[in-house]
Amino acid sequence: MGIIRVLDEHIANQIAAGEVVERPSSVVKELVENAVDAGSSRIDVTIEEGGLALIRVSDNGSGMQSDDCEAAFFRHATSKIVSSQDLFSIRTLGFRGEALPSIAAVSKVTCLTSTNSSGLGHQLVIEGGTVKVSEETAAQRGTDIQVRELFYNTPARLKYMKTVQTELGHVSDFIYRLALAHPEIAFTLKHNGSVMIQTLGNEDMRGVIAAIYGTTVAKTMLPIEGEQLDYSIRGFIGKPETTRANRNGISTFINGRYVRNFTLIHALLQGYHTFLPINRFPVAAIHIEMDPTLVDVNVHPAKLEVRFSKEQELIQFVEEQVRHVLNQQVLIPTGAAPSKSKPINHIQEQLELYRSSPPASSANGNIDKAYDRKQDVEALNRWSQADLRSERELDVKRTVNMFNSTARDTEQRDKQLRNEPVHSFNEQAAANEVLLRTMAADEQTTAPVLPSFPKLSPIGQMHGTYIIAQNEEGLFLIDQHAAHERINYEYYFEKFGNPAEASQELLVPITLEFTSSDAVRIQDKLPLLEQAGVYVEPFGGNSFLVRAYPHWFPDGDEKALIDEMTEWLLAERKSVDVSRLREKAAIMCSCKASIKANQSMRVNEMETLLDRLASCRNPYTCPHGRPIVISFSTYELEKLFKRVM
Repeated sequence: MGIIRVLDEHIANQIAAGEVVERPSSVVKELVENAVDAGSSRIDVTIEEGGLALIRVSDNGSGMQSDDCEAAFFRHATSKIVSSQDLFSIRTLGFRGEALPSIAAVSKVTCLTSTNSSGLGHQLVIEGGTVKVSEETAAQRGTDIQVRELFYNTPARLKYMKTVQTELGHVSDFIYRLALAHPEIAFTLKHNGSVMIQTLGNEDMRGVIAAIYGTTVAKTMLPIEGEQLDYSIRGFIGKPETTRANRNGISTFINGRYVRNFTLIHALLQGYHTFLPINRFPVAAIHIEMDPTLVDVNVHPAKLEVRFSKEQELIQFVEEQVRHVLNQQVLIPTGAAPSKSKPINHIQEQLELYRSSPPASSANGNIDKAYDRKQDVEALNRWSQADLRSERELDVKRTVNMFNSTARDTEQRDKQLRNEPVHSFNEQAAANEVLLRTMAADEQTTAPVLPSFPKLSPIGQMHGTYIIAQNEEGLFLIDQHAAHERINYEYYFEKFGNPAEASQELLVPITLEFTSSDAVRIQDKLPLLEQAGVYVEPFGGNSFLVRAYPHWFPDGDEKALIDEMTEWLLAERKSVDVSRLREKAAIMCSCKASIKANQSMRVNEMETLLDRLASCRNPYTCPHGRPIVISFSTYELEKLFKRVM
């Protein structure tokens, strides 16, 4: 007698349930997706004890007839597909017919459904896969499914459940994603009687983002919309200032289905390239619509992963659209804007006192603090509020002139001490020479000044690191190293486009030493270095000679730069294309050639730096994604000084 036998249907259902029903959030996912497919405009989810005690999903969708209600709990019973051809044009969230029988096999299920508004429907009660009750009853239009005591008959599965808060987190995370996927549906999630999330279902995606992440994040989101022959994209992406420590804030949807696709997320992150610091990730919710024949959703038991037939085209499309949106924005972090609903209450304008004359020194050397108060009071009576504002503006101008005058005087004194011409800029510190040389080079290829970048007037420098500038909007702080790094990055990135034409042979070659294993690996990557303008040849053993490199490599850092390029090539385990090497080399060059912190700059150098920064394609972040400019609005400063309340 053979030893192979067909499993009992009850055991087969429990095994199938292990694939579909992993935890309470899996049950919520399957039931809510069925409610979406039923055309519901309102879906209410109620759970208790993280979903282990109760999961209830109510909707106002199309409902089911009596016969269909019982048939829906048979394995592989579905209304979504008829033939095998339908698998290639799936537009519904569910289609396999595995969810309801799998859930019923490991819990106690009560299903109440009706297809019309007559008040008559059908009730079905199933425990452990066995039908206990099937009868006609009063019911509203739609479907109401209650799942109690999940895994009550499979204690081994129940033992591996996490804490209530962990399971609740998985449930709420899924509802968040589905609410973003379908802003036209009103979702409500309650846990132990408390409302966790509630959306209006008015098709306002920004409102859903506000309900999930808060109004502060929602206000910083940027709309994205684009279309090509095969794909269309819409949704919102966050500004670089709004980031998370992980990828959980990124939601991607394909034809209304939430999916986790690494290549799609990677394409979105590439659109943020150089806009974000390392290990920081944006908040984003993007919808991609495409022909169902271009995507396979039947590759994962939970249907969370998909495959694309034109993946490379989709990646390029997403990356271009994200970068296009970011390039159209002013990405300087700003303070709070003044409220339009409440009038600004100026207080200290009427309290400005002006001395009639400066304090005089007394004979014994002490400062005489007495001054004519009567004249101050008379002056206040003469001046109107408009005059006071004019005086305050004049004070600002006097302050700017004072800074500029002080900088010019300091410059002249320094040059006189060194016996240099006052207007000569030829003998500066090494870092400033690099700054002026790179700023003056290749003016013909400089991009036009972006109209969105504010015109800034430098008024000083803080700790030799931050440039202090101003305009009519407020005060700005600029990281001088990050700003110069961005300027140099775009300069070198363009130069690396044709590095071979600028390569120069060396009279004395540079020697590179490697370990035996690294020497074998680097020899295979020599063609990549040649495409970057660096010509290296074996010199016997583990030694290599650098015969030529581009003449515009930073002076004095050529060997260190080539060492870093080779180290990066050795560290990359995957295949490396020349575009990535050129970009990496441009970042290395820009960092080494940039002015460093704790280096003083003159006013004319600050002005040149800001002018060159304004001409960059992305003047807001350095190549590593750190911000270059931050601002403090005039309103924000007046709030700090209690000039407005």
